[in-house]
Amino acid sequence: MRPPATEGPLIFLVAGEPSGDALGARLMAALKTRTGNRVRFVGVGGEKMSAEGLVSLFPMREIAVMGLFEVLPRIPNILARIDETVERAEHYNPDAVVTIDSPDFNFRVARRLKGLGFPRIHYVAPTVWAWRPGRARKIARFLDRLIALLPFEPPYFEREGLACAFVGHPVLESGAGAGDGPGFRARHNIPPDARVLCVLPGSRRSEVRALLAPLGVAVRRVARDVAGLRVIVPTLSAVADDVRTATAAWPGILVVEGEKEKYDAFAVADAALAA
Repeated sequence: MRPPATEGPLIFLVAGEPSGDALGARLMAALKTRTGNRVRFVGVGGEKMSAEGLVSLFPMREIAVMGLFEVLPRIPNILARIDETVERAEHYNPDAVVTIDSPDFNFRVARRLKGLGFPRIHYVAPTVWAWRPGRARKIARFLDRLIALLPFEPPYFEREGLACAFVGHPVLESGAGAGDGPGFRARHNIPPDARVLCVLPGSRRSEVRALLAPLGVAVRRVARDVAGLRVIVPTLSAVADDVRTATAAWPGILVVEGEKEKYDAFAVADAALAA
């Protein structure tokens, strides 16, 4: 049984965190353009993939966890969501399964889907060029194709017999380098001579909660030496309340949301602290 959507191939997508959700949304938009909107989607995703038409099997935030103390109490639920994702993929029998980043979750799903007759494609190559190169051989055993963000990555996997295609990094295509710094200063009443520090604590709730306290220590040290410092924290709606609460006492703080605000903050910043 397949979902009663438009005609065309059915793609089962699985994203497990906001960055994967953004990649998945861009992939969905590109596939709709290439097929004249004759493509169907099912699977797991977040806000951006939902905006492209995906009805997620369950809330993506349930599997967007990291760190031992956050993962441990959620292990039963995460394992249940792996079971559910595999069962739904088998049920829909899609034309392809595309797992997006989040290897701890997605590789468990992909392994269990081996031999079911549909291709398993993973989007975002593991950084085997930086550490644990033996992973390339391991994932070649249960994936059919890999999509890489960096041009030098395919050979690491192709030599293990895994087809790998470089498609480009979304940051280079997103306008991240074309922000409007002067416009950002004007919108937020930042004096033209004020120094600006951009703080990037991550997109997962666990990252934000773990990192904002030590980042705050660093921010206060910088503020002691830089008079009139303005601190900008671009964030996502899913964690915006946590960010605003944790940074409320920071000097010169401004929390912003949205792609345009983020890229304009990049343009105006003199320096950055990034997770």
